[in-house]
Amino acid sequence: MSVFQSIDFSEHEQVVHVADAASGLRAIIAIHSTALGSAIGGCRILPYADEASALRDVLRLSQGMTLKAAVAGVPFGGAKMVVMADAKRGKNPALLHAIGTAIERLGGRYITGEDVGTTVDDMAEIKTATDYVMGLPEHLGGSGDPSPSTALGCFVGIRAAVRHRLGADSLEGIGVAVQGLGNVGWNLCRLLSYAGAKLIVTDVRTELMEKAARSFKAERVPSPNDIYCADAEVFAPCALGAIINETTLSDLKVVIVAGAANNQLADEVRHGRLLCERGILYAPDYVINAGGMIQLALERHKGFDRAEVDGRVHAIGDTLSGIFERADRAGIPTSLAARELAQARLDAARKQAA
Repeated sequence: MSVFQSIDFSEHEQVVHVADAASGLRAIIAIHSTALGSAIGGCRILPYADEASALRDVLRLSQGMTLKAAVAGVPFGGAKMVVMADAKRGKNPALLHAIGTAIERLGGRYITGEDVGTTVDDMAEIKTATDYVMGLPEHLGGSGDPSPSTALGCFVGIRAAVRHRLGADSLEGIGVAVQGLGNVGWNLCRLLSYAGAKLIVTDVRTELMEKAARSFKAERVPSPNDIYCADAEVFAPCALGAIINETTLSDLKVVIVAGAANNQLADEVRHGRLLCERGILYAPDYVINAGGMIQLALERHKGFDRAEVDGRVHAIGDTLSGIFERADRAGIPTSLAARELAQARLDAARKQAA
């Protein structure tokens, strides 16, 4: 597939295909924008079906990182790296070293971090080949796993959405359907349970659903697709993207979509509008899931300070409230209101640099 002809190409500054015969590395790095600074974004390792699937993912994810950083107000641009491999069987020190070497060649335009298929320990291994790494283990001077910060941002975002849509200041008794019980989804469930929310959960791993049922008194759906028609107020997608689409949108019974997954809308314009028309309040994913990115960005920019990180993450709720109000005033979908906010900040940065 041609990069320029891809429907997901959005004036990306640089797209690099990477190969290393010795380690078997096959990867794509997409730098969407450096208008606000060096581009940051995680390294994702997944067994993509083909190169076209990997390209589509990296183009969408890197653009999302640009928007995420712009709305969060951190001095970085957006990028992503996807590695076409099975993280459970194909990940080894040689592969991680080759990833670091590929990043080093970009001379600091791209700084990587943890993502699907990579861990904090993997970042330490990648650092043997490059210093352009975030999210290192604490014993190496990093801030460690960013997923609790992502979950915290999602939690305060759900509170803001519930307050705006339902007029409730508490999550006590609010039904939340959580899709995905990975590190972020699990931490989110913990916070929601403590706040008194009623949880409905799904995950491809049955043992995690059983554990959630015991730990959080969560209800399990019979099959993964049943989560879309769950009887709840909030749907919190915390797995992979494009799950709000023509098939699933009509199944939703919720009045709020607010979760941690990236690129939740298969088509941002169309599905953002359809959610709005159905009266479903959407918390734009790159706003509500920015907690982990904020942690890593601050680690890289000025050194890790937990109090500052938590304060910035809690501010996600205020940012979302502002976006909801902006959308209401203008009579536009929240997805468009968030994009306008991000674009204004990017345009201002480019104008200042000119």
